[in-house]
Amino acid sequence: MDGTLIESERHLAECSRQASAELGLALEPSLWLSMIGLSETVCRQMLHARLDEAQVDALQERTLALYEARVEAGLPLRPGVRAMLDWAEVVAVPRAVVTSTRRERAERKLARCDLRRYFEHVVTGSDVREAKPAPEIYLLAAAILGVDPARCVVLEDSVPGVRAALAAGMTPIQVPDMVAPDAEARRLGHRIADGLAQARRVVEAAWARPD
Repeated sequence: MDGTLIESERHLAECSRQASAELGLALEPSLWLSMIGLSETVCRQMLHARLDEAQVDALQERTLALYEARVEAGLPLRPGVRAMLDWAEVVAVPRAVVTSTRRERAERKLARCDLRRYFEHVVTGSDVREAKPAPEIYLLAAAILGVDPARCVVLEDSVPGVRAALAAGMTPIQVPDMVAPDAEARRLGHRIADGLAQARRVVEAAWARPD
């Protein structure tokens, strides 16, 4: 969802940088990029390696306040999102949002961006014990949809998400947002698209193939 459907990752990174500056916390700019695709719990652990408990609490509280203001103002969609979802709706592709974000926040963002109506199900970090790159969240989504994981195509912007999809036995298509896949990521052997328009063509071709 974040970084795949919605241009939210860069806004969250900007809010994190602003909050850390306001609080006088010296954190490397690359830290926020390294958190992309990770769960809130893992991100908090990364902050604890650099800050004490009170600083982490203050930083997350201020970041969330700044970010929620942007969510309410409306976050932009990634180019090609609406066209892809309109097509998927017309041909009745079973589909679900799978996100590490907690449910209440995920539902609010999807509704605010007028995306919730496109999806039969939303599977969130609130529904699983193990976050990406563990496959649990994707396997749960497949079970809810009633689809064999081997027949699932996953659109992801982050490497942890790609790893989760591969571990679930699914076919990921990575559409990078803020962080380009490095050599290690490319060795995973998955397809990397230069945008959602290209990813859509791949999905359409897969959907058109007979069983």
